[in-house]
Amino acid sequence: MPRFNNLKLVLAGLCFTAALVTGLAQARTPISTDLQTTIGLGELPRQGMQTYTLIHQGGPFASEKDGVVFGNRERLLPAKKRGYYREYTVPTPGLNHRGVKRIVCGGQPRVPDVCYYTADHYASFRKIVP
Repeated sequence: MPRFNNLKLVLAGLCFTAALVTGLAQARTPISTDLQTTIGLGELPRQGMQTYTLIHQGGPFASEKDGVVFGNRERLLPAKKRGYYREYTVPTPGLNHRGVKRIVCGGQPRVPDVCYYTADHYASFRKIVP
């Protein structure tokens, strides 16, 4: 019986160590976002091109949340003063909610300095190039 208890302790220790190592690896592994990765305007989904055009026209937008300040809490975009970035919904056909696609632009409304596309709700961004 003592041998069985020792085996249980060893297995419990190994499980704990594996969980600890996995947790540390995940905690220290940043989400990789290469902002050098670009997407051409023509490569955006049709709804993305429409949203991009509306941004430069000043609207009207589909969601009341379009144009609100994007906080960049994920810190994946270049650090800027709060209020620099604004987010806009890229509608997904068939959904009755905002979905996960967005365009985030920095600078002034209608004349942004830069815009980024995310198809995965801010987990990654691609710089939009004309």
